[in-house]
Amino acid sequence: MLAYVTIGTKDLNRAVAFYDALFAEIGAKQLFGMDRIKFYGTSTQQPMLAVCIPYDEKPHDAGNGQMVAIPGGSRERVDKLHAKALELGAADEGAPGERIPGVFYGGYVRDLDGNKLCFMEMKVG
Repeated sequence: MLAYVTIGTKDLNRAVAFYDALFAEIGAKQLFGMDRIKFYGTSTQQPMLAVCIPYDEKPHDAGNGQMVAIPGGSRERVDKLHAKALELGAADEGAPGERIPGVFYGGYVRDLDGNKLCFMEMKVG
């Protein structure tokens, strides 16, 4: 259903360094971009995350209630992504753990620009 989600940054070079290192942990990489926007993922045929300087060139502001969930694939990889994000300078928003027992396991951070990320594993049905 989703092609990509865009989050803003105040400093694209700093954001690129953060997301290059973070997404290397799950085999994703920068797929393409221009001077103000970079797209990350495993394929252009799969959902992507874009990091950009806002098009209107007004200051970036992290939205309240907005969050991007990134599948870790396993609890161990969720833990690893959470730890890597903290190592790269992200702020902790909730250590990895079960949120819905047996169904949802997640860890939360705010990236260098305050965007909220959730690294998660979900088992349903």
